[in-house]
Amino acid sequence: MKTSLKFLAALLLISNCSFGQDISKKIDSIIKDSYMKNPDVGISVGFIKSNVEYYTAYGDLNPGSQTKINKKSIFEIASITKILTSNLIAQAVIDHKIKIDEDIDDLLPKAYVLHENLKNKIKISDLASHQSGLPDIDFGKLIELDPQQPISSVTEKTLTTIINNCTDLIDYGKYRYSTIGYTLLGQILEKVYGKSYDEILRGKIIEPLRMKNTLTKDFEVKNRTIGHNPNGGVQEFMKWNVTAAAGLVKSDAADMVAFLKAVLNKETAIGKAAIITEKIFYKHENREMGLGTNIVTDDKNTIYMKSGDSMGQSSIICYNRAKNWGIIILLNQRNSKMRQNLLNEIYDTVLK
Repeated sequence: MKTSLKFLAALLLISNCSFGQDISKKIDSIIKDSYMKNPDVGISVGFIKSNVEYYTAYGDLNPGSQTKINKKSIFEIASITKILTSNLIAQAVIDHKIKIDEDIDDLLPKAYVLHENLKNKIKISDLASHQSGLPDIDFGKLIELDPQQPISSVTEKTLTTIINNCTDLIDYGKYRYSTIGYTLLGQILEKVYGKSYDEILRGKIIEPLRMKNTLTKDFEVKNRTIGHNPNGGVQEFMKWNVTAAAGLVKSDAADMVAFLKAVLNKETAIGKAAIITEKIFYKHENREMGLGTNIVTDDKNTIYMKSGDSMGQSSIICYNRAKNWGIIILLNQRNSKMRQNLLNEIYDTVLK
């Protein structure tokens, strides 16, 4: 009997390895084909299934470099930062620092003075699922003023002016993507923990997972990629300053796979928090939102995903808890269409 069990275990291991190699080859083929058609766009992809990791990458750190992109090359993950912030919010719920359905009135810094019409109305979950109805930062106007660093001019005074002058939540309860919502969540985390957003992120995600290439400051490192706008112009890494919780983080494929691995493990603090973020807090027609994550379902799968676009880079993170896989795609060009097409092709041909 012992011999039979050992034989079956060995057979299962061989089967899993073959299955994993088949997936990695298919993903590599899709990424290679895309790079051959778009040689100016560098790509780094990390994939994890059942704790087995795969990586592939094509392109150079920048057009004049002989250094190839690999799993440790650093990209802007931009709004994927929001999925880290929402995980921190869920950890704060587990830590009994906040409640997910709690009004934000007493959790905001004192500089915010909510109008009478706004009091006792906006909940933590409203901010995290983009349905607070609060006015947002005018990104279009900021880009016109400074296309390299549009957000760097936003200050705490900018934010308090926007919030304190708001007298009505005209679309409260309806989905409208919000940068200011996640900025406020970052400030709420700072208040309830008595630490900076950077310290909280490091203490609860970056350091426990040993994500050595996940950066919140000092971005001038040798393995950073150079971003490009859709016209091919060079773009600087964006400085998010007071809006850090909405888009600051820079990282690499290996570190984001480490994050996915923790998310998919329901026994970790990050995994327990992720399960909270996966609950549906907004649902209307074809859109379902958890906390910071889009929820996409069909008859066979439930997928959780978040995309990110800076001025010069695009990215997307996606996972399926039931089938125990996750993927991160990083591009060194702002190209949301290419990023989405890559994910769709990988999903349809390999993961569905």
